[in-house]
Amino acid sequence: MTMPIQLTSAALERMQRFLANDPSAIGVRFGIKRTGCSGYAYTVDLARDVAENDSVFDLDGIRVLVDGKALPFVEGTEIDYRRQGLNAAFVFHNPNVTGECGCGESFTVDAKD
Repeated sequence: MTMPIQLTSAALERMQRFLANDPSAIGVRFGIKRTGCSGYAYTVDLARDVAENDSVFDLDGIRVLVDGKALPFVEGTEIDYRRQGLNAAFVFHNPNVTGECGCGESFTVDAKD
């Protein structure tokens, strides 16, 4: 069975470092929020608790929590972590994306029922 969310080794390592620096965190929360010129932007934060509608995945020892409402929009996403010069950021490869804004900060997906 394919996992709904996948982490590259670089993303896994970065998340392990975040969690090691904050023992009160129980995992990493991955989701989306409405923003930008195209509609949605990704969010990655430390998780403090499991909400009732969260889907929880254990990815190589990292607990990844995804809100049930966001899961259809991000299912199948591969999360990577890349450094380019002085910049470093998570990079998302989401098969559900149907369009992105010119600046790359937000994306659209077809309507989910």
